[in-house]
Amino acid sequence: MSEPKSEPMSETITVEVAYALPEKQRIERLSVPRGTSALEAVEQANLGRFFDELPETSAMKLGVFGKAVPATHELSDGERVEIYRDLLIDPKAVRRARAEKAKAERAES
Repeated sequence: MSEPKSEPMSETITVEVAYALPEKQRIERLSVPRGTSALEAVEQANLGRFFDELPETSAMKLGVFGKAVPATHELSDGERVEIYRDLLIDPKAVRRARAEKAKAERAES
């Protein structure tokens, strides 16, 4: 009895690299060699041609589908690398201020 033949693994995978500002977004689809890291895909996408304010690659915070990953994360077929921007306002501080305001309004009532 012969063993079933398995399909040969593709030497390339398809990934996306995304960056967004409030007024402008861009997603680049790439075909990259298997074993490409998140940072390598970002460099290949060359999104700096669309965004002057793109952070230096050494300072980039990256994620895959909303979960932070290191720059060395080895990509799998179909993954989307996201380049994160620094937050202008800390979400915890906003929630705390909102709760304090609501508490003060209740106390005045």
